[in-house]
Amino acid sequence: MFLLASGSTMLESVSAAVGETLFGNNAKPAIKNEEPKNEEPKTMNSRIIPKSPRWGYVFVMIAALLWAVSGSSAKFLFHQGISPFQLVQLRITIAAVFLFIWLLIKNRSLLRIGKEDWLYFMILGVCGMAAVQFTYLFAISKIQVAAAILLQYMAPIFIALFSVIFVREKLQVNTAAAIIMATFGCWLVVGAYNLDMLSMNKAGILSGIASALSFAWYSVHGEYGMRKYNPWTVLFYAVFFAAVVWNILHPPLEAFLHSHTLVEWWWIFYIAVFGTVLPFGLYLEGINLIRATRSSITGTLEPITAGLIAYIFLNETMEPLQLAGGVIVIFAIVLLQLKQEFDDKANAS
Repeated sequence: MFLLASGSTMLESVSAAVGETLFGNNAKPAIKNEEPKNEEPKTMNSRIIPKSPRWGYVFVMIAALLWAVSGSSAKFLFHQGISPFQLVQLRITIAAVFLFIWLLIKNRSLLRIGKEDWLYFMILGVCGMAAVQFTYLFAISKIQVAAAILLQYMAPIFIALFSVIFVREKLQVNTAAAIIMATFGCWLVVGAYNLDMLSMNKAGILSGIASALSFAWYSVHGEYGMRKYNPWTVLFYAVFFAAVVWNILHPPLEAFLHSHTLVEWWWIFYIAVFGTVLPFGLYLEGINLIRATRSSITGTLEPITAGLIAYIFLNETMEPLQLAGGVIVIFAIVLLQLKQEFDDKANAS
């Protein structure tokens, strides 16, 4: 099942353009934690990650599962009176502290970056991670959750369009088909055929589209960063700068001043670590092996997983069309893997 798709160069030129924009044509950021050229890529605890691209799909699938559980947990906290703004501040701040302590203990070399790269990581954190967190939760607060999920999963389309329009990349047929199928499958899974999108809050819809754009932007820029740094280094500084900006835009640590029950604190911690640190780390590991386009399409498993969780634990039913949408998304992911096993443009290849 896990045979990789054709060696599309869609994101190669996109990532290069990002690098030239931030560092210039001749600038080469310092690579403080670059892996030896003849060794396999390593995780944050210095163990070697399997190089096979099939692990990229596994990592992204696990990330999708964790994000789906995190979404249900966030919904519970909203019902307890925690606002989206407070939850984002709690989530991103705890995630930054946790990841810093973890890397400091396990492999502090992953915390070192060249001072000429601070601008890159600042932009990635503010325009990528912080923007993704805010726009998605703001959309949920204004429109139905299903509509917000559907809008965010337009990200693979934006990545492909950017590549074709601005970088003049040729879109592979199987990749284009997978994007269309995954998007349509998500549309069915979230029950969007029952939604009257035109009657919804316009700010919420715009925020949902912005969440897709910011997630696509984060994926592309994250891929470029991993040419120079370990995925966990990229993740830490993205989360760190996102936490800084969120404690500026929102009163510093305001969300921590409210009293919460032990159950609420547990789910806050769960969302910060198992809904942010681990899935975003696995997602970047996936990009490192199968690249951003395939990772974003594979990530569309999240709404399917969320639906199954709701079915099992919340006794919510899924209509035949929703089940059909899940099958379409899965088929789209399989379609990505039909042509060849390795992509020479993937960072870890």
